[in-house]
Amino acid sequence: MRTRDVLAEGFGRVREAVHEAVDGLTAEELSRQPWPGANTIGWLVWHLARVQDDHVAEVAGRAQVWTGEGWADRFGLPLDTDDIGYGHTAEQMAAVRVQRAADLLGYYDAVHARTLDFVASTGDDDLERIVDKAWNPPVTLGVRLVSVLADDLQHVGQAAYVRGVLRSAAQE
Repeated sequence: MRTRDVLAEGFGRVREAVHEAVDGLTAEELSRQPWPGANTIGWLVWHLARVQDDHVAEVAGRAQVWTGEGWADRFGLPLDTDDIGYGHTAEQMAAVRVQRAADLLGYYDAVHARTLDFVASTGDDDLERIVDKAWNPPVTLGVRLVSVLADDLQHVGQAAYVRGVLRSAAQE
């Protein structure tokens, strides 16, 4: 198995988990906080998709799916189009209201497809390329992709947990 295959497998698992966390939810469920100040499923999945979109587009030298394919307009969020959710306050998080699970999954799937396209074109030697000199040591492509994967897995795990909490509370 090559490195690109391992990365594709990892991002594929994120996709499966995103669909499991979001499929069948209503707009109200996507925007419901399990307790005050907590992240919503809609925000968590939007944020992980935005981070993946932003970071992969940057290292690939491509436009983001969010702006390049019109997703920012479809979502119509009261945020700058370059906002990825990093450092959001509770109020900013609450402003990310997703109206349809299908839109959230559509955006994520478009980002996922773009990510797989990039990963498929990446050879093992490419992973040593420095992509961010702002850190010490500088960040390589391999480290950046693993960082995105780790962030995705963390946030989709949180979304799955929130889904379980919401569904449990609904059964009581």
